Amino acid sequence: MTTRRRLLAGLAATALAPRLGWAGAGSPAWLAAARDGGGAYRLFGLSGRGAAVFSLPLPARGHAAAAHPKRPEAVAFARRPGTFALVLDCAGARVSAELTAPPGRHFYGHGAFSADGTRLYTTENDTAAASGVIGIWDAARGYARIGELDSGGIGPHEILRLPGAETLVVANGGIETHPDTGRAKLNLPTMRPNLTYLAPDGRVLDVVELPPELRLNSIRHLAARPDGLVAAAMQWQGEAAEAPPLLLLHRRGDPPRLATAPFAAQLAMQGYAGSVAFSGDGRRVAITSPRGGQAHLFDAETGAFVAAHAAPDICGVAPASGGFLATTGTGRLLPLGGAGPTADHPVAWDNHLVALA
Repeated sequence: MTTRRRLLAGLAATALAPRLGWAGAGSPAWLAAARDGGGAYRLFGLSGRGAAVFSLPLPARGHAAAAHPKRPEAVAFARRPGTFALVLDCAGARVSAELTAPPGRHFYGHGAFSADGTRLYTTENDTAAASGVIGIWDAARGYARIGELDSGGIGPHEILRLPGAETLVVANGGIETHPDTGRAKLNLPTMRPNLTYLAPDGRVLDVVELPPELRLNSIRHLAARPDGLVAAAMQWQGEAAEAPPLLLLHRRGDPPRLATAPFAAQLAMQGYAGSVAFSGDGRRVAITSPRGGQAHLFDAETGAFVAAHAAPDICGVAPASGGFLATTGTGRLLPLGGAGPTADHPVAWDNHLVALA
């Protein structure tokens, strides 16, 4: 029987191996959006050594990208409340399709593919109903929109497909917004974030809510380990002087667990976790705070605090060999808690770093 230790060792060996289809795009290990020195926005492919192997233009600020599981194709999403998503042929250096949010909708900056790559799922806001929607797009037919699902809450931000399954997990942040008011938060007195697990047909499989005293903790970003353990990064909408937990760990069938650092370190995060990832060996989980200039590392099994790393405007984080790779708004690539490249680029990296695995 495969033990969890062997599973994690296998993950360490394979987590950063780009799929063969990405060889034509320079075999990138990670994707990241950035603003270059001239003020233009681009999507970069980064090699295992931290070099830029391709750079493709974006019409406006990007947020995150979804990598196709079979071919060198990435969907780059606008920062919320944007209405565009570009399908980029990273080998051919061209835009192969453009997704436009339906009338009365906007994207939240994230998406996820089905295991076979035939469907793309996008997090969206139905502004008239003030409810969350998961758009479904047919990647085999030029990304035609073919349906949608209820996200299970308000303000769905990130969506993931659980490894080895078709189950979708959605971070419903709980915050109502409207394009007419930009990024203003319209429902703080009533917000209720949750983590919702969905079948591809829209059936709700599980819902995880925070205790009432933490209902202002917006669940925003997600990472998943091969054994189904989910990590969620949160952003506190309450008083700035408070230091609530910003990391949620959950596996279906188990109660959720909240992880926190010692008070001074937790307070330094300024109530904001901008990204989350499991380490390359799966044993640790990291959250980052660009506001606080901090990254916190935790034991993935126990939730125990492991270490803090300080770096100005740190946000993007992804698995690297035995640890993590992080990006900063100052253009740095930084290894955390393991091996990885260190590099400086003349760009401002945006919020997320996406590992190709």
